[in-house]
Amino acid sequence: MPNKVRLERIADRLRQELSEMLIREINDPRLHQIFITDAKVDRELAYADIYVSAVEGASRSAEILAGLESASGFLRRALSARIELRAFPRLRFHWDPTPENADHIERLLANLHKNG
Repeated sequence: MPNKVRLERIADRLRQELSEMLIREINDPRLHQIFITDAKVDRELAYADIYVSAVEGASRSAEILAGLESASGFLRRALSARIELRAFPRLRFHWDPTPENADHIERLLANLHKNG
């Protein structure tokens, strides 16, 4: 089993390569203007949990996750060609509400500051 530092390096590389692929290689209109917020790999390297968000927010989350699921086989094959691992993890995609929550908090703080 890889140590924690190696798992983090693998997850960072996955996030970086997948982000680059989404910008340059993926033509699915469902996957435009999305970004990878995080990637986590389990200790057995069986699964990679990929967290995504979009410029528009959660209104397109179901559409985006469906697009990623349908492309997961292609993405996994392409990533395995770029990242050398003995066994390549299966990709699981999750919606990340963090950017929307941060934006909401920013607006609340700006409103408090303006009214305070």
